Amino acid sequence: MTDNVRVRFAPSPTGPLHIGGVRTALFNYLFAKKHNGTFVLRIEDTDQTRYVANAEKYIIDSLEWCNIPFDEGPGKNEKFGPYRQSERKELYKQYANQLIESGWAYYAFDTAEELDAHRKQHEAEGKTFIYNWHNREKLQSSLRLSKEEVTAKLEADEKYVVRFKTPQDEVLIMQDEIRGTIKIDTNTLDDKVLYKSDGMPTYHLANIVDDYLMEISHVIRGEEWLPSMPLHILLYKAFAWEAPKFAHLPLILKPVGKGKLGKRDGDKLGFAVFPLEYTNEQTRDVSRGYKEDGYFPDAFINMLAFLGWNPGTEQELFSLQELVENFDLTRVSKSGAKFSPEKTNWFNQQYMQQKSNSELTALFLLILKEKGIEKDNEYIEKVVSLIKERATFVADFWELSNFFFVNPSEYDAKASKKQWKEGTPILMEELITVISSIEDFTSENIEKIVKEWITSKEVGFGKVMQPLRLSLVGALKGPHLFDIIEMVGKENTIQRLQNAVNKL
Repeated sequence: MTDNVRVRFAPSPTGPLHIGGVRTALFNYLFAKKHNGTFVLRIEDTDQTRYVANAEKYIIDSLEWCNIPFDEGPGKNEKFGPYRQSERKELYKQYANQLIESGWAYYAFDTAEELDAHRKQHEAEGKTFIYNWHNREKLQSSLRLSKEEVTAKLEADEKYVVRFKTPQDEVLIMQDEIRGTIKIDTNTLDDKVLYKSDGMPTYHLANIVDDYLMEISHVIRGEEWLPSMPLHILLYKAFAWEAPKFAHLPLILKPVGKGKLGKRDGDKLGFAVFPLEYTNEQTRDVSRGYKEDGYFPDAFINMLAFLGWNPGTEQELFSLQELVENFDLTRVSKSGAKFSPEKTNWFNQQYMQQKSNSELTALFLLILKEKGIEKDNEYIEKVVSLIKERATFVADFWELSNFFFVNPSEYDAKASKKQWKEGTPILMEELITVISSIEDFTSENIEKIVKEWITSKEVGFGKVMQPLRLSLVGALKGPHLFDIIEMVGKENTIQRLQNAVNKL
């Protein structure tokens, strides 16, 4: 372990941040905090054709909502800035030139048409065209052309790319913190493009130079970058720089367990794959977000942490601080992690139960306000305490508790048919009299008196209790019946019973 842990999250601002990206950010954050290190945000916007104007703000807002803000990045502690690659582009040319001078890279002047012709020729012969050691000295490269020819082409402003000169006949032995030792035959690698004549580096060059200049100690990133690891390790060698430690996180798989969970899967399968709602500025399409769907950020983060990592114990609920303390790269899985919408809901429900009634009341008040309902906080808090166990989201509260605020105007047809018998109205009329006479209107006392009355009538409890619930709630649902009666009060209870008798 290096003394100074510095990790980076380096998304491309090409649209909303997928939960796979959020998890990468989270694992970097947890690792940094565990080792008293620094969590850096770098915006990798070298691909200007796919750049989306509001994407950078979306990324930063998402990290803030998840409560995993960066320590260093655009507009914050900029000691290694700038943190947008487009603002660093002057830097990269000198490094591309350095590689050419040291013999680790070369100019390639092949046109797209020429390369396409080579590809087609190889296909016709049943081979795959790879630009590397076996043909680089036959193509339009500075390895074949004379110094004068190269200078003439550059002076004539001919389009070129700078390619990495991958070593021949070597076995590259690499270490991954999650996957262990990886061996690769360099003859199977192609000579990747590092720099283009338009002055823009490719991801590979910019990423290595930035990681080095920003003193990144650990590169923790998604599995999709594993095929790039040999090139990145070789680039460090070419520059004679010490490479950081690498760790490649497993893929997040679709709920069926096959295939990577993509950005469009959420819309198709009916759940969010983005932390915040996102509106596409061109098409005006809106994609769902966990925040707007009613998930708590701490529940969302807890769920994400378990996609590919486990603490090695039975514990599933972890605060952010506990995640920091327990996080360990060696406990990150190599195999893909299946995303489960049901498990995500379970986490939210668990966090709901842990939140105080006053916290939940504040959130429920916003919903009640929209419906034009005014009640004192104490009443709402009592309602919340009675219903929260059955809820997964705060948005469920209204459906679970509307009868505490408004009298039912309709009655569940199936329940009415089954429970409202010929003699029911007479029983309910008598019950009105019983309830009217109760002085101490507490749940316990009401229950005692009503049950004594039912016993004296010698009718089954169900014959009274079910129609009573139906009258009060409009359906056979809700918390303890006598709690409801105490809450809505004597007058309202009588009114609801009378309404049911008249309607049913």
